[in-house]
Amino acid sequence: MFMRSREAIETVDWGNGTSDRLLVEDDNLGFTIAHTVVRAGTVSRLEYRNHLEACYCISGSGYVTSVDGEVKIDLEKGVLYALDKNDPHILVAAEEEDMELISVFNPPLKGHERHNLESNAFSSY
Repeated sequence: MFMRSREAIETVDWGNGTSDRLLVEDDNLGFTIAHTVVRAGTVSRLEYRNHLEACYCISGSGYVTSVDGEVKIDLEKGVLYALDKNDPHILVAAEEEDMELISVFNPPLKGHERHNLESNAFSSY
């Protein structure tokens, strides 16, 4: 058994926000939990080719869409979305405020991963 606080870990700038990776691969639990902040007004084209991800919104708002725009999930406090097929997706934070998510990855992240959001391609790790 162990405990860890956000203050005790290094914050990673993942591209359009920050991620406090509370559990990582070296913890040997088989998944990652991260407190993720998505900066207000940002659009992130993301794809996790090697991980499944679920995100639970704890504050702020925005939406996530599938690449073809068929699926749109409005995000606000209390809403979860899951990427169960390594889905490429577009994550958009509302203009008014940052959005905060609790993100779970399986298999776990090493902990240092960052996105490259410089192009129109989907950033992956």
